[in-house]
Amino acid sequence: MLLGGFDIVVIALVIFVILVLFAGIKTVPQGYRYTIERFGRYTRTLEPGLNLITPFIERIGARMNVMEQVLDVPTQEVITKDNASVAADAVAFYQVLNAAQAAYQVSNLENAILNLTMTNIRSVMGSMDLDELLSNRDAINDRLLRVVDDAVQPWGIKVTRIEIKDIRPPTDLVDAMARQMKAEREKRAQVLEAEGFRNAQILRAEGAKQSAILEAEGQREAAFREAEARERLAEAEAKATRMVSEAIAVGDVQAINYFVAQKYTEALASIGQGSNAKVVLMPMEASSILGSLGGIGAIAREVFGDGSNPPPPPRPRPGPARSTPPVAPPPNPFNPNSER
Repeated sequence: MLLGGFDIVVIALVIFVILVLFAGIKTVPQGYRYTIERFGRYTRTLEPGLNLITPFIERIGARMNVMEQVLDVPTQEVITKDNASVAADAVAFYQVLNAAQAAYQVSNLENAILNLTMTNIRSVMGSMDLDELLSNRDAINDRLLRVVDDAVQPWGIKVTRIEIKDIRPPTDLVDAMARQMKAEREKRAQVLEAEGFRNAQILRAEGAKQSAILEAEGQREAAFREAEARERLAEAEAKATRMVSEAIAVGDVQAINYFVAQKYTEALASIGQGSNAKVVLMPMEASSILGSLGGIGAIAREVFGDGSNPPPPPRPRPGPARSTPPVAPPPNPFNPNSER
């Protein structure tokens, strides 16, 4: 079937319309922004989804990724404030907020952010001492983030985070730091040991002081109680002596006999309790003292009692024949009839 001229024109027109539609319909994926240029000039930014542009007049200028991206910063040699050389690795996170500024304000965006981060790493870390550099990594991250983020704001970029991954001092410097740390810990251990010994000595002295105080208080209490006991004993002895004196005053012979017998018995007990006395030798005349108790009672009765009825003198009991004179047995001071 031969096509006429009109059919060919219609087919060409349909094909042209299809091409125009394909040229004017643009699909933007999620996470991207497209800039539109009209005759080379930026006009607008296409959002994710289906968009229409004017074919043959407008075109897509730049396809910008607005998702957060990671930028690995290579190793940097840094000279610290105290002239120590260290190597530092870092990583940066950034996000495009304005696609038009990121596309037209700077050329080669990633390279610009990378060089800016490297420069500020050397500046920030070079203004710190080595000890401060190793112990204040969070402070370094905060300073780097603030400086770099302020620098990239005209580009429509937001630097969300900069992290120092590793800081590597030289090997000899690491060995010196290890020796310094060991010496510091040994010094600290010696200080703690000395403090512990001092505290132990103080506690020991306090304990001895308290012990001496308690011992002195105990001795004082014991002396006080001993004095009190002697005082009570003296009071009891004085009371007993007063009672015996009163009994003698009223003519009680039994009290005299009891008093003399008690003192004599105590004297004999003290003689027999000697530490080196195994055998006690007494003279024969000592036994006559026991017999004289009855006579003492008779004399006291004559002095204090009724003189009209004197008691008869005690009669000595017959004893076995021996060369020495007989000794009368001592009367029982507790038996009132022993004198008879």
